[in-house]
Amino acid sequence: MQARNIDAKTLPPPPGIIGSLRAGFDVTAGNIAAILFPAALDVLLWLGPRLSVEQLVQPFLKEVGDVAANGGLKPEDISSALTMYHQFFQQFNLLAILRTFPIGIFSLMSGRLPAQTPLGMPSILEISSPVRLIGLVFLLTLIGWTLGGLYFRWVAAFATPGDLPGARRTVIQTLLYSLIWLFISWTLGLPAVFLIYIIFVFNALIGEIVLLILGFISVWLVVPIFFSPHGMFVKKQNAFGSILSSFQLTRFTLPTSSLFVLTTLLFGFGLNFLWSIPSDNSWLALIGILGHAFITTALLASSFVYYHDMSAWLQTVLTRLRGDVPTQPA
Repeated sequence: MQARNIDAKTLPPPPGIIGSLRAGFDVTAGNIAAILFPAALDVLLWLGPRLSVEQLVQPFLKEVGDVAANGGLKPEDISSALTMYHQFFQQFNLLAILRTFPIGIFSLMSGRLPAQTPLGMPSILEISSPVRLIGLVFLLTLIGWTLGGLYFRWVAAFATPGDLPGARRTVIQTLLYSLIWLFISWTLGLPAVFLIYIIFVFNALIGEIVLLILGFISVWLVVPIFFSPHGMFVKKQNAFGSILSSFQLTRFTLPTSSLFVLTTLLFGFGLNFLWSIPSDNSWLALIGILGHAFITTALLASSFVYYHDMSAWLQTVLTRLRGDVPTQPA
C-alpha cells in the first residue's frame, strides 16, 4: 500500500502563538471577574493571619545543630545555617500550601512570604502539634486542588467554546490528576535525587553528565506536562486521557508548542519581577497583586485557546492525511 504525495500547501496552517496570546488577553479582559481567584489568595497570604510552625521546628533545629557540632563542622557555619532556617520559619506561612501544583491558583505572595503588611504585623497562629500539622497540610492541599480545578474550569469556560465538565466531575478528575503526578514525583523523583547524590559522591564529573542528560529530558517533558491538564477542561477527558492526549499533541506539534510554552513562561515569570517591586508594607503591593492576577489568568486562558485550536488543527490534518491514503484493494 502506497500513500500519494501530500501537498503541504493544501493543509491548513497551524494556530499562531501571537493570535492565541491575543485571544487569551481579550477574553480575560471581557471576563475580568476570573482574576478574583488569584487576587483573593494573594490578599489572604498578604493581609490574613499566618499559620506558623516555628515553635514546632525549634527543637528539631536544635538537634540538627547538636549533631552537626558533634560531626566536626565549624561553629560559624552551623550558626549561619541555623540562622537562615530560623528566619525562613519565622516568615513561613502554612497557608501558602493553598498554592498547589500542578493544578492550582496562581499566587505572587506564596513565594514572597510577607513579614509585614500596611496593617502592621500579621496575627500569628502557632501550630505546636505534629498531628495537627499533618492534618492541616492534608486539608489545605485538598482545598488548593479543589479551588484550582474550579479556577481552571472557569477560565476554560470563557476561553474555549463547547460544553464543559460539571463542577463535581471537575473536582474529582482534578484530585485524581494531582494524585497521579504526586505519585510519579515520589516514585521517580526521590530515587532519581538519591541516585544523583550517590553518583556525585563517587565521581563529580559523571554526576554532572547525568544532570546534563536529565536536563535535556526534562526540557522535552515540560511541554506535555504543561498541557497535560487541559484535556480535562477542553475535551471533558478523564485524568489519564488528558495526560495521554497532551503527549500525543506534543508529538506532532513540538516545535510550535515548545515556543508557546517558552513564551508563556518567560512572560509570566519576567513580569513577576515587576509585580514584586512594591514592598510588602506598602498598599502599592495591591497593584502588583492585581497585575499578577490578570496576567497569569490571561496566560492560562491563552493556553486553553492554543490547546483547543491546535487540537482541532491536528485532528483536521490527520483526518485529511488518512483520507489521502488509498485503501488496499481486496
